[in-house]
Amino acid sequence: MKAVVRSLVLATALMLSARTQAADVICYGCSQQSADWASVVKAIKVDLGLEIALDNKESGQALTQLLAESDHPVADFAYLGVTSAIKAKEAGILEPYRLKGFADMAPGLRDPDGYWTAIHSGTLGLFVNKEALGGKKVPACWSDLFKPEYRGMVGYLDPSATVVGYVGAVAVNLAIGGTVNDFDPVISYFKALQANAAIVPKQPSYARVLSGEIPILFDYDFNAYRAKYTERGKFEFVLPCEGSVVFPYVVGLIKNAPHRAQAERVLDYLLSERGQLLFGNAYLRPARPVQLPTEISAKFLPARDYRRAVAIDWEQVARVEKIFVDLYLAQIQ
Repeated sequence: MKAVVRSLVLATALMLSARTQAADVICYGCSQQSADWASVVKAIKVDLGLEIALDNKESGQALTQLLAESDHPVADFAYLGVTSAIKAKEAGILEPYRLKGFADMAPGLRDPDGYWTAIHSGTLGLFVNKEALGGKKVPACWSDLFKPEYRGMVGYLDPSATVVGYVGAVAVNLAIGGTVNDFDPVISYFKALQANAAIVPKQPSYARVLSGEIPILFDYDFNAYRAKYTERGKFEFVLPCEGSVVFPYVVGLIKNAPHRAQAERVLDYLLSERGQLLFGNAYLRPARPVQLPTEISAKFLPARDYRRAVAIDWEQVARVEKIFVDLYLAQIQ
């Protein structure tokens, strides 16, 4: 049996190696299932003539792989949540590159030296399967989730194990009066959710919301919009009344990238108007001030609702992540 497993692992490794060797540019963290990278890659193939190898790593997994390969890089660039990119910069595995359009961006959406640059952002809120609520009202606020009628219906990703989970913790904490140096409010909040039989997965749970297993999930707006407009069922995105945060998703050039020249062309493309519109088509909010087509922008919540979502200093938030995680593990799990 062990020999069979070893053979399967070897076969998979050889298959992945062949795929990446055939590619012009290799990205870690770029998944066909997220941010509609499948469509972006097709457009790059047509417009630039470059083949990009994708994978299914989430930000933390991509960072781990990049660290393991730092002496002999395989990837050319990485697509990461901003907190993972900050860690990658600190670990010395990224090198600065100022993408075309870099100067047009707000300071919070780019590293000042160009180690990472946002290509779109997500707003943390509630991804709701309306049919799975069984006739109950869609919650409007973070505080609604303590109500008995939502018992066993609310899920949040484990903030000690996932980037999205930590972003959710930060969003709630700031919305209910906490600060980056005071996590007591959100710890109390999670205790109250646990008392209401909260579901706490350790992996992204889009499919579990679709199935109704988790009727209400802390998640990004783009996942909720994707479900609302492309899946069967009735889904909604709620930007809670107390407020939330905007979380940038960024790209960074890998230090000593094997295909640096091609990678730079791809990165510039991602921040171009054409690239930004592609992300907009996937219900992602562009990082640059580009005008989305009316038929796309109309699918987002009104701009007045998004005023409740604030941009914050993610470098400061990244520095206190371990402090929060230790506190969470000690008091909640």
